[in-house]
This record gives sequence, structure tokens and C-alpha cells, in this order.
Amino acid sequence: MQRRISKKIKVGNIFIGGDAPVTVQSMLNVPSTDIEGSVKQAAELEKAGCEIIRAAVPDMAAVKLISRLKENLTVPVVADIHFDHRLALESLEAGVDKIRINPGNIGSMDKVRLVARKCKNKGVPIRIGVNGGSLEKEILAKYSSPSAEALCESAMGHVKILEQCDFDDIVISIKSSDVETMIKAYRLVAGQCGYPLHLGVTEAGTYNSALIKSSIGIGSLLCDGIGDTIRVSMTAQPLSEVYAGIEILKAAGIRTDCPSIVSCPTCGRTRIDLIALANGVEERLKSVKKGIKVAVMGCVVNGPGEAREADIGIAGGDGCAVIFKKGEILRKVDEKNALDSLMEEIEKL
Repeated sequence: MQRRISKKIKVGNIFIGGDAPVTVQSMLNVPSTDIEGSVKQAAELEKAGCEIIRAAVPDMAAVKLISRLKENLTVPVVADIHFDHRLALESLEAGVDKIRINPGNIGSMDKVRLVARKCKNKGVPIRIGVNGGSLEKEILAKYSSPSAEALCESAMGHVKILEQCDFDDIVISIKSSDVETMIKAYRLVAGQCGYPLHLGVTEAGTYNSALIKSSIGIGSLLCDGIGDTIRVSMTAQPLSEVYAGIEILKAAGIRTDCPSIVSCPTCGRTRIDLIALANGVEERLKSVKKGIKVAVMGCVVNGPGEAREADIGIAGGDGCAVIFKKGEILRKVDEKNALDSLMEEIEKL
């Protein structure tokens, strides 16, 4: 696919947009008052592969969290700011790597200019965050609903505000809980500016619902070449968001530096607990940093042949399994040792 050309923006020690890899984000959900708990969760997210971590800064006390996160993480930290521009200014003093604001709810142009000027002086980008609940009254009245056109007009209006402040290190997100609206809105904005885009379906629901909605919404845009960073929003633990985001990037063919799994859906020929085996493989591969394809198949007869393109694989038998490499059988193993035996071969690759 041909990726949309966008401005390349530095965020801490990484880049968003341009030729930079599409990154996975998540947001802390530990109360901002629990600094130790927030730092612990952030460290777990970083270990799981989260590349940008956002934290809510609802008050001045929460600014302390930014400093602690910066002390304990290597990935960039984003401060999520609403209404009070002073929180943005103090977060910048605390060393934050990116500010997420809606310029329209920060206050007067003078306040927006203060934030933009300080961000520019410190080399910190601003993410404009627009969603159906944040639309201006006049825009909502004009379109009668939080339509894709309304979201686009709002986002571009906020862009204009920052550009009037001589600021253009901008990332845009225009999220909707409606997948079709979200896709259309991003396509509209992608055609009207060259700023990098942060993709997401907001308020997508619990794990299963959010995974499906985000896969369709985020995945459709990524396959169009649109999108520079993503967050899979879930009513779930942030670790689930990270793993889901990585899987979406792998499925779209964008991320190739970690394992991908192919597994058969099982049938009446299956004589091994393939569901448990496949789930075990998936869990163990979370800590593997190799761009390999791993197959988990239910039938010894068809498995190695059907999955011959896999770098390594396992196919079940009657209480046993065979491990194969590029379609060639390496050895036969007992079912109870199948997972460990497969991981031993993966370590050799």
C-alpha cells in the first residue's frame, strides 16, 4: 500500500508521521492520585510494547505524575489536558513529551498562544483531540449531528487556531464511537491537511466489541495508507489495548518485527486440545521479538502442508503433535510437551 504523506513530528525520542513506523499508544487508567500505581502500570505497558503513554492531568496535583513517569520510562509521555491551560504549562515544565488539548476549550486565544509558544520553545507537539462530545455548538447546529463533516470542520478549525499562533507541530485525532463516521471523518481530514493522524474509535465498548470496531475502523484506514499512530480504546485494562493494537498492525501488514500466528479453526479430525495449545502459543509469543510466522494446526495430515509458509509450526495428532519448519517435519512430540517443545524450536530461530 502507498502510505499517505504527512509531516514528520518528533515526540520525545521517537517520531510520528512521515516515514516513521506507525506507533501503538495507550492511556493509564489508574487514578492520577495514585502515582506509584500509575508508574507501575506505565512500566508494564512499556514492557508490553506500548510506544507512547498518555496520562490524564485533571489538576495541579496530577502534574507530579508527569515528572515521575519521565523518571521511570523511556517511551514518550503525553499529558491529557482539558479546560485549564495552566495544567498544560506546568506539564511542559515537568518535561512532558506531548500535550493533548482541544484548543477550543482551553479558553481565550491569549491562553492558547501561551501554550503554543511554550510548546514551540520546548519542541513539544500538540495533539488536537476532537470527538462528537466536544463539537462546538455552532458546528453541531450546522450539521444537526456529530457527522464526519462536522468532526472534520471542527478539527480543521482548531488547526487554524494553532497555525495562527505560528505553531504547526500538530497531530490530529477525530474520533467517533460510530465506525463508519470515524472512517469517513479521517478520510476527509487526510485530504485536507498534511499533519499526522492519530487513529481510534472512541467509546468502543468492552474488549470484544472494541476489538471488532477498532479492527474495522483503524484497519480500514491503515489499509488506505492513512494513520501514523493508533490507540485501541477499550473498557478493559490498558495492556489489552496494547496487544490489540499490535495485532491490528500485524494484520494490516504494517508491523513485521514480532511474531504472527496462523491457526486452523479445528474440525472433527482434531485429536488434540488445539484451542488451549493455540492460546498458550499466543501468550508465550508476547515476549518474543522475532518477525516470524508461527502455525498451530489441528491435523498432522494437512497441517504441515497447509502451513508450509510458516517459519515454524506445530500440528496435532492423537495425543501427540509434530513440529515442522517450512512444511518439513522436524520431530514428533507428546501432547503434554507440545507447547514447550515448540518454544524450544522458536528460540533456535
